[in-house]
Amino acid sequence: MLVAAAVCPQTPLIVTGLPELRAACRTAVAALRAARPDVLVAVGGAETTRSYDGAAAGTLRPWGFEVTVGEGRPVLPLSLTVGRLLLNDADADADADADAEVSAQAVAFDAAPAECRAIGAGLAALGRRVALLVMADGSACLTPRAPGRYDEAAGPYNDLIAAAVGTADAAALAALDPVEADRLWVTGRAALQVLAGAAEGAPLTGTPLMQSSPYGVGYFTGVWS
Repeated sequence: MLVAAAVCPQTPLIVTGLPELRAACRTAVAALRAARPDVLVAVGGAETTRSYDGAAAGTLRPWGFEVTVGEGRPVLPLSLTVGRLLLNDADADADADADAEVSAQAVAFDAAPAECRAIGAGLAALGRRVALLVMADGSACLTPRAPGRYDEAAGPYNDLIAAAVGTADAAALAALDPVEADRLWVTGRAALQVLAGAAEGAPLTGTPLMQSSPYGVGYFTGVWS
C-alpha cells in the first residue's frame, strides 16, 4: 500500500539552479526515505508508458547540462532523469531507504485518467510499504513570457493543483480534465493522476513545501504521509 509520496517539479533547473526549490525537493525526498518503504518508485510523464529498473540511465545533455545518472545508454525521459538525480542527491540520507527496491514508471502525457489511476493502483500493490516520487510540473501558461501562450485560466488551474498536492486531495487530482490540462500545458497531469490512483483509500495527510513560478511555469513541492 502507499505509505508516502512526494511531488516535485520535473524541470532540470532543480538540479542545476533554483536553490530554494531544490532544497524543498531534498526535504520531500528525505520524507520518502524516512517512511522506510520497501518499494520506491519514481513516476513521471513521457511520450510513452513504460517501466524501468532502478539502474536505468538518463541524461540532461539534450537540455544543455552535462549531467548523467544510471548505467548504460541513457533511456529515461526528462521527468525520470530528474527524479533519479533527486534520489541520488548527495545531501540526502543515503542509508534510510537502502533496503528499498527502486524503480521508475513513465506514463504517457496523453494517457486517459482511468489508465493513469489504474497504473497508480498497480504501483500501490507492489509491496507492503510503497512510496512514490512523482515528478510533475504545473501550467506553463502563467505569464506572457512563459513557454506556453499566456492564459488567464492558467493561474486558478495551477493553484487548484498546488492545493491538491498540498492537502493530499487525491479526488481533486483524479478529476483533472486532460483536455484543459493539455490546453494549459500542464505536463504533470498524467503523473499526478497516477498518484491519485495509488493513494485511493490510503489515509494520507498532505504537507505543502513550496510553490513558485519563476519562468511562468508552475512548480510545486509537497509530501503525502
